[in-house]
Amino acid sequence: MKSITIKGSQRESVGKVATKALRNAGKVPCVVYGGDKPIHFSAETLAFKDLVYTPDVHTVVIALEDGSKINAILQDIQFHPVTDNIIHVDFYQIFDDKEITLEIPVRVVGNSRGVRNGGVLRVPRRKLKVKAIPADLPDFIEADITELRIGSKLYVTELNSEGYKIMHPDNTVVAQVRTSRVAVDDVEEEEDGEEGAEGAEGETAAAEGGNTEETPASE
Repeated sequence: MKSITIKGSQRESVGKVATKALRNAGKVPCVVYGGDKPIHFSAETLAFKDLVYTPDVHTVVIALEDGSKINAILQDIQFHPVTDNIIHVDFYQIFDDKEITLEIPVRVVGNSRGVRNGGVLRVPRRKLKVKAIPADLPDFIEADITELRIGSKLYVTELNSEGYKIMHPDNTVVAQVRTSRVAVDDVEEEEDGEEGAEGAEGETAAAEGGNTEETPASE
């Protein structure tokens, strides 16, 4: 999984006055949980643009002024109800040998036959919760819809989950193709095509047989 670095300054004062002063200075108060004790720090607002304003998921390296670095993931983020500015961020510290649970984006690939026949693709799960050690966390989970016909569904059990565990029930639907007014029944279409091919072969054979019978024998 890709990682981004956020440069931060550790803070001692965590009261309302100090927090307000940080925000007025264009900085965001943050806390890292999951270690021996919470670590309070602040970072420039612009440092979060590649972490927050993206559909991708990243791990984070928090680089503090004293030279220490903390590996973490985004746990929670708060926005101002009026300005929509970031006002607080919580991180969770991660360790190389400990599994973590994280929501990973689903990337749909393939050209569904059902969609080609007029069906409508639905993806009820844009993210899936997975569990793994940080090194095995994928950037995304690929959902191949190539084999989906109208009315069929793709379940989590059909996804590749090598190296990590998908934390959803087996009957969780990731994608499905629903019918629509302009949809063509692709099953019937296939059967009609097979019957047509068989009929054509029969007509060809009959025609060839007829030509043989009508050809007079040489004396």
